[in-house]
Amino acid sequence: MTATDLSVVPARTRVLKVTGRRVLRSEWAKFWSLRSSWITLGVALVLLVLFGAIASYTYSPDVTTDAGPPGPGSGGGDAVSLALTGVTFASLAVGVLGVLLSAGEYSTGMIRSTLAAVPRRLPVLWSKSAVIGVIALALTTLGALAAFQLGVPGLDGEKISLSLGDDGVLRSLAGAGVYLGLVAVFGVALGVLLRSSAGAIAALVGILLILPGLATLLPDSWYDTITPYFPSNAGSAIYALTESADSLSPGQGLGVFTGWVALALAGAAYRLVRTDA
Repeated sequence: MTATDLSVVPARTRVLKVTGRRVLRSEWAKFWSLRSSWITLGVALVLLVLFGAIASYTYSPDVTTDAGPPGPGSGGGDAVSLALTGVTFASLAVGVLGVLLSAGEYSTGMIRSTLAAVPRRLPVLWSKSAVIGVIALALTTLGALAAFQLGVPGLDGEKISLSLGDDGVLRSLAGAGVYLGLVAVFGVALGVLLRSSAGAIAALVGILLILPGLATLLPDSWYDTITPYFPSNAGSAIYALTESADSLSPGQGLGVFTGWVALALAGAAYRLVRTDA
């Protein structure tokens, strides 16, 4: 037997093509493997359900509030508004989760391995957005439904009491889930755009919470004209049960807020493609 006969012939290596479906599955597995994903999702659901239930059980028609959504003990609004009191807090949680999903890889350096495996880069952004968007949409919609149902006994006999079968109730609760799903995608976009968890979280809080407050410094004519188009104000119109004179309709709110998210994704996509990790 010759030396050639004894040589080891290497086995063929199967090369798998990078496809959108495989990138999506990879991001799905990556998402659920992180402890922060479970914790932040749990916090978002607890805030959404807990604040909604508390607001409903502490409702008093004799107490009124001049600004902002009804909170615990307030007498304004309706049963849906009370049930969705926790949406603002939940939006911060899911937005931060979106930021961590994207900017977190830049902090650890894992983004280099991700982009080496997916050289075209953009499928990574679309897959991250799709994964977090769908998960946040599904879970927060269930959370909104739970908050409403838990609050129904607390409003028994009150004029603002509603049931799931009443006009607009299911649409509003589903709208809250849509809004929170888009906020999560917005967080992913900010994370890729800024490439810093701290910076992206600060930007998220500033855009959703601080910007509307700063707008009060504007002249009244400007304030009334532009504030309905701010991201958080347009988003709140998506799940509002009734349309007020100074706000957008649910459809308009959805269009405007989706436009903000699309703009952030476009900026993130440009930077992802044009600059190194």
